[in-house]
Amino acid sequence: MLKQKLSTPQIYDDLHMQLVTAQIPQGQKMRSERLREDYDCSANTIREVLFRLASEGLVIFEDQRGFRARPTDPERLHYLAKFRIMLEQEGATASIQHGGLEWEAQLAASHHKLSHIERKLTDTPLSGNTLKLWSLAELEFHDTLLSACDSPFLRSSYRRTYDQFRQQKIMQPKYGYHPENIAEHHAIVTAALDRDAHACRVAIYEHMKRNLRDGGASGVLHPDAERAG
Repeated sequence: MLKQKLSTPQIYDDLHMQLVTAQIPQGQKMRSERLREDYDCSANTIREVLFRLASEGLVIFEDQRGFRARPTDPERLHYLAKFRIMLEQEGATASIQHGGLEWEAQLAASHHKLSHIERKLTDTPLSGNTLKLWSLAELEFHDTLLSACDSPFLRSSYRRTYDQFRQQKIMQPKYGYHPENIAEHHAIVTAALDRDAHACRVAIYEHMKRNLRDGGASGVLHPDAERAG
């Protein structure tokens, strides 16, 4: 753990990153006294941070038992993936409608960064440092995709869902890097820059469907199924 004096926002950011990247194992108790010593801060500061993390779904608080990292749950992962697909499809469609040249440039840049890291991951072990770097780059790409949607509420809802999804995903027993991510992210950015909202919605679904309970076999969230409905 860290030893230097950190501000409350920095303590939050550090614990948030540890939870989202599963450096704090599922179900592990988060003892306030231990954290207070680690961060050299007051008990009130730690409780404030932990309650905030609990409100964001990354930590569970129980009376008389305190705080613990949220346990893994395949059913929860399914519904988080489903909600993330819907939010990302809607946000990307709105960004395609409203985004200008600056949005295009930012999206292309974030994709270039993510693609470079993902290509390195094909022959680099997924350690704590690379996992953090990859997680931040992937968040930057997907957040940039939605950044021109003109809906702060959608973006904040997406970020909370994304963080909870990543925490659940990384805690899965067979979690690892998927080489097909490179082609899937390329399909998303290509459709977005071509201003093809339907193709972008399809690409988002194809990228996320492996996280659904049936592996996407039902195709319920596929844009073509939406049209047929």
